[in-house]
Amino acid sequence: MRVNEALGLDRQDVDLKVGILHIRRTKFGKSRYVPVHSSTVKALKKYNETRDRLFAAPHTPAFFISERGRRITEWIARYTFAKVSQQVGLRTGAKGHGHGPRLQDMRHRFAARTLIHWYRAGLDVERELPKLTTYLGHVHVNDTYWYLEAVPELLQLATERLIQREARP
Repeated sequence: MRVNEALGLDRQDVDLKVGILHIRRTKFGKSRYVPVHSSTVKALKKYNETRDRLFAAPHTPAFFISERGRRITEWIARYTFAKVSQQVGLRTGAKGHGHGPRLQDMRHRFAARTLIHWYRAGLDVERELPKLTTYLGHVHVNDTYWYLEAVPELLQLATERLIQREARP
């Protein structure tokens, strides 16, 4: 998910019984349902219980809220991620928040790792790609192809697959 999609979630958009998030506020105005892993459901349930205990009557329908009971902003989410990343050693440098992963890098990593997994498993990536495109909320499958060019290992795997196809009689 994009950072703003997660922050735009309202309580009604999060179904923790079936592990589905309803993304309504998307970059391209295209709603979608996103299934989440059971470990994510577990973490969201724990957060949900803690939030409800601390804020029995919040002033916002937002799923994720600040310590003041308001919807978390994109800038606070990015700042918090940078500070936590710095504390656990993922970001380096003395000035500001240092250099290292950004919050949106998690989304890119997910997409790249999914594609790498499909190539290594011998799946037909061309056939699987529309699934990832929908999951990521891209409008066109071409927007998802960018990951093939952006990650050297993916580009190598795609090239090897193409060479194998061309070598077949």
